[in-house]
Amino acid sequence: MLVRVSDRLKALPPYLFVEMDKAKKKARDEGRDIIDLGVGDPDTPTPQFIIDALNSAVRDPSTHRYALDQGLPELRDEIASWYERRFNVKVDPKEEVLPLIGSKEGISHMPLAFINPGDIALVSDPCYPPYKSGVIFAGGKVELLPLLSDNDFLANLESIPSAKAKKAKLIYLNYPNNPTAAVADESYFLNVVKFASKHGIIICHDAAYSELSYDGYKAPSFLSAKGAKETGVEFHSLSKTFNMTGWRIGFVVGNRDIVQAIAKVKSHIDSGIFTAIQRAGIAALKSYDRYIGSIRSRYEARRDVLCDGLNKIGWKVQRSKATFYVWARCLKGYDSIKMASHLLNEADVVATPGVGFGPNGEGYVRFAFTVCEERIKEALSRINKIV
Repeated sequence: MLVRVSDRLKALPPYLFVEMDKAKKKARDEGRDIIDLGVGDPDTPTPQFIIDALNSAVRDPSTHRYALDQGLPELRDEIASWYERRFNVKVDPKEEVLPLIGSKEGISHMPLAFINPGDIALVSDPCYPPYKSGVIFAGGKVELLPLLSDNDFLANLESIPSAKAKKAKLIYLNYPNNPTAAVADESYFLNVVKFASKHGIIICHDAAYSELSYDGYKAPSFLSAKGAKETGVEFHSLSKTFNMTGWRIGFVVGNRDIVQAIAKVKSHIDSGIFTAIQRAGIAALKSYDRYIGSIRSRYEARRDVLCDGLNKIGWKVQRSKATFYVWARCLKGYDSIKMASHLLNEADVVATPGVGFGPNGEGYVRFAFTVCEERIKEALSRINKIV
């Protein structure tokens, strides 16, 4: 039997992290000591108080049954409470909050609720790959918004032709940004809201890295901008904030009609988050204020070691205000794939080639400071010998 995949599947580029995993596995199979500064996966364990909450919940037989599609009411209440404490933004826990099996799930499924075949989605580029793949799966067309250094890696909405803006249904933005580590202020979000309102575009803002911020900086919510809740939604994740990447829990908040449309898609695709994990998520959010300072301090120290070391080598990078990434321009004579390959083959150090995040990522590599300071120093020593 000849198996023919769909045109949508053919349209997808290779998923960046799958290809990276293959290269890393090959190197490790050869017995090499790889220092992985590639994928942004926290290296420290989930805090014990969250594990304890899960342990208690999983022993309760009532958590073993199907979860509610829209999440536990107690979790939605806690999300709304955290959101108001953190951003001074009120959301209705009943209709404007939806827990997700990780923010990636909601982000990639969102186009199914709003994109018809041929519709346009505006996607910042370079970007987290599911923005594009979600649109492709829905049959839509991706229109790239270049993130360029001369505009501080902020999408320039004024550069979008009026004809394309009128046809667009969605716009994907992400600040603090992956992979560039760029940040946006409330005035930028206000301009985004005005642009979206003018053209009738739904805003999808990915704020997965909002809580990993340094030097006293605190990332604002897109929903803090006047009129934002009338135009879009914001996605958050417990993955990076609480070292819970494997647990798969996040949420979306904002415009009730948009949230409920995403909920309808979910009701036909999954059966909700495991209830015990939802209870652990409640414990995480309740303890946010006493916990977050320690994780910020850890990453800030690592960032300083990495950036100072790269600058001494001659890389000329800026210290990230947020995320756990450094976006570094490739050294002279290298494109992003050659640069990443050189680092892996000659120094046993993994960095992510920028082109894997989109064509506007060419010329850069992304370093993640998700290993301990000692390993970062060792990586820098190795890099220094080959550049």
